Amino acid sequence: MLYRTLGKTNLKVSVVGIGTWQFGGEWGKDFEQSEATRMLACGKELGLNLIDTAECYGDHLSESLIGGAIAGARADWIIATKFGHKFHGYMNRTEPRTPADVEKQLNESLRALRTDYVDLLQYHSWGDEDFPKQDVRDVLSKLIKSGKVRHVGNSIGSNDNLKQVEDSAGAHVEVIQVIYNRLQREPEQRVFPSCERQNLGVLARVPLASGYLSGKYKPGAAFTGQDHRANQKPAARDAKLEEAQRIIREEVPPGVNPAQWALAWCLKHPAVTCVIPGCKSVEQIESNAGAANLVV
Repeated sequence: MLYRTLGKTNLKVSVVGIGTWQFGGEWGKDFEQSEATRMLACGKELGLNLIDTAECYGDHLSESLIGGAIAGARADWIIATKFGHKFHGYMNRTEPRTPADVEKQLNESLRALRTDYVDLLQYHSWGDEDFPKQDVRDVLSKLIKSGKVRHVGNSIGSNDNLKQVEDSAGAHVEVIQVIYNRLQREPEQRVFPSCERQNLGVLARVPLASGYLSGKYKPGAAFTGQDHRANQKPAARDAKLEEAQRIIREEVPPGVNPAQWALAWCLKHPAVTCVIPGCKSVEQIESNAGAANLVV
């Protein structure tokens, strides 16, 4: 495994992390504690050390599974979670964003994770009207001083939200999380140069383009039940899948796993510190970790 420093935080993170939205039940599968435990144990054995989760992946459900999986080994992991969304049901959220809400959500996250601190607490897709709130920034400063939060990040909702990225210092933000993959390259234009200039760590989410770059799905693929991909318009989904198939056919070297290639592709951009692909099995953890071997 390869490791990089996450911006100005001085945290040494594996270049491949573990995204855990799937643990919340919106990717067409429910997880037992034993499954989550096996997956994270496999990740640890392979050198992965960053877990990205959120308050609204289930009602702290993802965090609870993580807490159960890493009990007794908290110091081995860098945990990143988020604040600003409240889960009410499948793809149903509200946005509690007062200082009291922020502190309440963090305390609930700490209980679910079975820890007394998080390494990275991230704004969760906040709008430009809420992001500058000074009272929220003040409570984040308090939480940092208390030791409950080590560092603050911003998981931006728009791939081109330069306004918030440029205001990182004012919001105590040291890490930017953004959608970035071979199909969605918008951050390269303005966000990544700003991150490099400010020495902000970058977590690339959705690096496999919701699995489309894995080679597993072809145009016409059907997603049903509580799989958030079922909500996408079929025509738009097929267009992405057709482009993904072209990329796999024309750009992935023969004999190379497309999913590993897609992760390594992201990591070759100098702004990107770590990719955080989601995963549903031990086998996918193993495959994701293997992408580090393709990074030069």
